[in-house]
Order: sequence, then C-alpha cells, then structure tokens
Amino acid sequence: MDAVLLARIQFGFTVGFHFLFPPTTLALTMIILILETGYIRKKDEESRRLSAFLIKILALVFVLGTATGIVMEFAFGNNWAEYSKMVGDIFGAPLAAEAIFAFFLESVFLGILVFGRERVSKRMYWVSSLLVFLGAHLSGLWIIIANSWMQTPAGFRMEGGRAVLTDFWAAAFNPSTGVRFLHTILGSWIAGSLLVAAIAAWYLLKGKFREPARRLLAIAMTIFALTALVQLANGHSHSVQVARTQPEKMAAFEALWETREKAPLSLFGIPDPESGKTHFEIGVPGLLSFMIHGDWHTPVQGLNAFPVDEHPPVVVSFASYHVMIALGMLFILYGLWYLFLRFRGEAGSNRWFLRGVLLLTPLGYVALETGWIAAEVGRQPWVVYRVLRTADAVSKTVPAGQILATLIGFVLVYALLMVVFLRILGRIVAKGPGAMEAQGY
Repeated sequence: MDAVLLARIQFGFTVGFHFLFPPTTLALTMIILILETGYIRKKDEESRRLSAFLIKILALVFVLGTATGIVMEFAFGNNWAEYSKMVGDIFGAPLAAEAIFAFFLESVFLGILVFGRERVSKRMYWVSSLLVFLGAHLSGLWIIIANSWMQTPAGFRMEGGRAVLTDFWAAAFNPSTGVRFLHTILGSWIAGSLLVAAIAAWYLLKGKFREPARRLLAIAMTIFALTALVQLANGHSHSVQVARTQPEKMAAFEALWETREKAPLSLFGIPDPESGKTHFEIGVPGLLSFMIHGDWHTPVQGLNAFPVDEHPPVVVSFASYHVMIALGMLFILYGLWYLFLRFRGEAGSNRWFLRGVLLLTPLGYVALETGWIAAEVGRQPWVVYRVLRTADAVSKTVPAGQILATLIGFVLVYALLMVVFLRILGRIVAKGPGAMEAQGY
C-alpha cells in the first residue's frame, strides 16, 4: 500500500463529500434573500412561508457542511504535515480569515434566521438574510483564495525550505483567484438552484402546494437558466487562464500530446498515455488555438513540451474536464427550454419538463465534482504548482495502514451521515412550506 496514494484518496473523498454542501448553501442563501426582499417590500406572506421553508433546509445543509469541513482542517496536520511545514504560513492565513470573517458571520445570523423571526424586526430579519448571503459567499472567496494560491502561487519567497509571505495582495489575488471564484460561485448557483427547482417540480408533479411550488420553480429556474449562460463565458475565460498559467494542465484537458499550430479543440476521444495518442479522436481543427490566443495558427503547447514526470494523469483530467463541459452545455439547453416554456406560460405544467428537472438535479453536483477533479488532478504532480510535489507533501510518520483504516472509517461514517441527511431532508420536503410556517419556522 502506498501512503501517498491513500492520503490522496482519503483527502479527495472527504473534500468531495464536503463539496456537496457549501455550494448548496450559496444558492439557498440567494433565494432566501430574494424571498425576504419580496416579503419586506410587498408584505407577501407566500414569500415568508417559502423563505421559512428554505431556511430549515439551509440549516440542515449548513450543519453537514460544517461537520465535514472540520475534518479537512485536521487532515493538513495529520496526513500532510510536510505540506503544512513548508507552506502553512501562507495557506493557513486565508483559512483563518474564512473562519473569523466569514464563517462566524454566516453562522451567527443564520441563528437569527432559524430562531429569530418573531424576536427581531422585519428589517433586521432582512438584514440577517443579507449577511448570511454575504457570509456564505465570503467564505467561498477565502477558500478559493487558498486553493488558487496552490494553483498559481504568488507573493512569496522561499527561506530555509519554507514559503514566506512577501505580498499579501499578490498572494490572495493571484492570477487565478478572480476567475476561479466566479466559476465556482456560478457552478454552485447552478447546482443549488436545481435542487430547489427539483423540490418545486416534485410538488407540482404530485399536485401539492401548487402556487408556492410555481413561485419557487420560477425563481430557481430563472437563476439556473441565466447562470448557465453566464457560466459559458466565464468557463471560456477560465480555460484561457489555465492555458496561460498552467499549460501542461490544459494539454492534459485536451489530450494534446504534441505542440501544434492550429491546435484542435477535442470533443471526444480515449487518451492512451502509453502510446501518446488519443483513440477515436473527434476535434475541431484550429479552434483551441483560436479560443486561447485569438488566432487560428498560434501554437499550443502539448505534453511533449514538459518533462514526463511533470505530466498530469491525462485520462482522469481529460474525462473529468469533458464531462463538466458536456453538462454545462446541457444546462444551457435546459435553461433555454425553461425560458421558452415560461414565455408560453407552460413551465409549471409541462410534466416532461418537470420530470427532467428531477433527473437533471444530481448532474449539477456531478458537474461541480468533475470540475473540481479536473482542477486538482490536472495540477498533479504538484500540490503547490512548481513549488512542492504531492509526493513530498505527505506526512512521513503516518503509515499506510493507519490511513487505510481511517479511510474506511470515513466512508462508513459519511455514508451514515448521507442517509440521515436525506431522511431529514425528505421529511422537511414532505411537510412542505405551509407546515414549516405553522410550526413557527
């Protein structure tokens, strides 16, 4: 058993499970803010009931996100001690800032949303919904700052084998922070709004809570449709950034083995790292060159331009990247279908559309996970790009057997947590928004 591989699997599993929850909170806080704004402006009781309903779901998601997020903090000291020693002074700063400036802001005012409806003024309650929204997104910003520094490190120097911060702003707003933050936020809005839309679609298919469900569907699907379109432009900008700052990652994404003029944009293929070829490849000649450089003839670096021991795992990078893009295009098409049906006044009654929303919802999270896998696997073999290799970052004193044992424990505990989460969520949804209001939530 290889300790490095097991540590990577364990961290990947715990992060991947955790990543199901924060994106959901981002979309929920936005929809709650929209509903609370409608309530305070128009005294709309339906908005109040729907907001109370979603706040209960938000509290559940927040608890799971917090519990699973704490685990990752311990992993840096346990499984990745060498990483913490070398870059902990830089990486730890945004994590600490996230806890102090974002997490506490979000958690304190979430408490007001859950318990303070009748204890504070309407305006203060609205302000709380705004601060929860801002806190959730500020939390995401600090985490993206930390991760983006690993992708495109800046604002530091090496002293005695340790990374020392020299320019906070250069480190925080490194070349990938802005575009990666927006890309992650948009992806989170897509996945979370689909979850809310799925709840509304289920109500409409079952003939329950028809009017509240129509309102919820309209809000969630409008966010989904518009966000999917914006994500197309942002995704392109992010790809250009990757090609310019991490060229071997882009080469792996496209399975581009040789540096080429008129580099093709790959649509499909089966990469074969041993032969350095892509079988059954389908691509558009010159389009990758044009999308990156604005010119059809400018060469794009292939994997042959880099040492073999610096090549990312091509198959995983290629597959995850293309799954993410394919799902993004599917989301755009579905969003356009929704806008067409809404124009005709049929979005809440077209049963094929409503069933499709239910089927599409898990794919929002698949898109998030595959995008994250592409970003992290595509950075390999570096844990901090061109500064620290992953193999050199793992703890030297933790044996593989202990990592395997804890990995099995995490799988079992997280499986139980997911069952409990789904059961509680199912009960909240089954009771519906009217029940939540009647109980004083």
